[in-house]
Amino acid sequence: MNHPVQMFHYHIWANQAILGRIKELPSSVLSQEVNSSFSTIAHALTHIYAVDKMWYLILTGTGMREALQTCIALNETILSSVDEYAAIFDQLAEQFREWLQVQVDLEQSILLDNPFNGIRQTRLSEMVLHLVNHGTYHRGNISTMLRQLGHASTMNDYFLFWYQEPASSQRNA
Repeated sequence: MNHPVQMFHYHIWANQAILGRIKELPSSVLSQEVNSSFSTIAHALTHIYAVDKMWYLILTGTGMREALQTCIALNETILSSVDEYAAIFDQLAEQFREWLQVQVDLEQSILLDNPFNGIRQTRLSEMVLHLVNHGTYHRGNISTMLRQLGHASTMNDYFLFWYQEPASSQRNA
């Protein structure tokens, strides 16, 4: 398995880990206000999802400007339960898995027209790695928010992911 695909699998696993931890807590934790990067954990989860969706659209052929416009509205959609977040993350993860299965060259470049930074050639693998890095950053925000609310987070480092993978996937890599 190549590195960007492996990292994407880590991203899915880490999202499931943080959602699983939040699910263990009182349901009110999702909407409790905190003084942090996001006003609530629900807002942080919504942002991670919206950005993941934006990159999925870009990777599957939508221009960045159009994908950004589509996903700005998603950033305003706050869900009321962890189960709802888990469902949309799972659905998008499945779409990504299907896309990744048919990719023959993640080192292929496309012209990325970023409305904030301009046009540049960008490899598909770079976009996948950016998506993973973005999710890691904001899962860190969520961990901090949980602590501010008086709850422990859960470890979701890439290092732990190595040891959570089934042994059979290690032999197939």
